[in-house]
Amino acid sequence: MSAGLALLAAMQHTAQFTVDLAFVVHALPLWFLVFALFLPRLAMVVAWFQGLLGPFRFDLTPPHFQGLLPLLFWLLLPRALVLYLIYQDQGIHFWFLLHLLVALLVWAGGGHRMTRRRRDS
Repeated sequence: MSAGLALLAAMQHTAQFTVDLAFVVHALPLWFLVFALFLPRLAMVVAWFQGLLGPFRFDLTPPHFQGLLPLLFWLLLPRALVLYLIYQDQGIHFWFLLHLLVALLVWAGGGHRMTRRRRDS
């Protein structure tokens, strides 16, 4: 009986100090995350030539983009494509939220300047 209690106490003692380390490796480098804040199209072109944008090759199977869809997103909505890349790589994290904030500021402020210019002339 006492041997069983000693074994149970030893198991509880080791269970209290169990540490689980999970190392997360991200595929997008820091230069891409910073550069894409200012020039997202150019950052994606450089990353594509370096082979960092693996999900956007034209021969992959679903659920990744296929065919001309990534090219259209790159041309029309590059910040949305960068957000998708960051979400795929890191999830909703600091860089995703920062890029989302910049995207909302760019999309909200772009039309205001055009309207004001038309009124001035």
